[in-house]
Amino acid sequence: MTADEAEAWQAWQEWRERRVGTVSAPYGPLSLVGTHWIEDFPDGRLPAIPGQWTAEDDGVALAAGAADGLTLDGAPFAGEVRLAADQGPAAGARVGLGERRLVVLVREGGWGVRDFDPGAKTRTAFKGVEATAYDPRWSVPGRFTPYDGRQTVRVANADGRKRGLGLGGELAFSLGGQELTLRVTVEEDGTLWAVFADSTSGDGSYRFRFLRSAAPDAEGRTTVDFNRSLLPPCAFADHFVCPFPPPGNTLGVAIAAGERNLL
Repeated sequence: MTADEAEAWQAWQEWRERRVGTVSAPYGPLSLVGTHWIEDFPDGRLPAIPGQWTAEDDGVALAAGAADGLTLDGAPFAGEVRLAADQGPAAGARVGLGERRLVVLVREGGWGVRDFDPGAKTRTAFKGVEATAYDPRWSVPGRFTPYDGRQTVRVANADGRKRGLGLGGELAFSLGGQELTLRVTVEEDGTLWAVFADSTSGDGSYRFRFLRSAAPDAEGRTTVDFNRSLLPPCAFADHFVCPFPPPGNTLGVAIAAGERNLL
């Protein structure tokens, strides 16, 4: 192993440790016990969540009494409040119920509430993430070519609904002598995000995975590192609405790298 490879291996090990810490945190993906779309509950009563929740054009109206036991910004709440979508980690959600955090979200104009419970069985039973050891062969140069304007494709999501997935361009790279491409989303910080499947998906790896690459330089160059392939949130809990791979992102090769499954 060269010095550069040893450094890359060490960086991957540190990334793995941070990743396991993140997914197993009290309000990480393992603690999600429900995602409830308010439109599905016309009376405003969500399953196992007190209060009355009403979706409006620009937010959610919540009405609750003292006996409901809700908190708002860490203090006991009784009355009415208008809530916008929560930003940031679930631990910082404005509404709580004991140790639980009730996260307000919006998707394509539809408002919902996510219920995070640190005592969820998915979290307490967590044994770890199966991941293939770092191998430099899976880290290759890539070149990003942006689209002429952002594209949106409709893709199925893990909850059975179809939603738009914004795509900003294509990431080209070579693996084992094959020229491959992924359609990617460009994040606000310039990094690239792909939802992909490969020939191990559903047979050795989870049915699809995520991949993030650093923001490309001025000439579109970046690194495609499948050692850091990620399980999507819906691999950890059934209540996420992860998008499936868009057309063109099912690779005809075996990506035996990165996170593969839960242990």
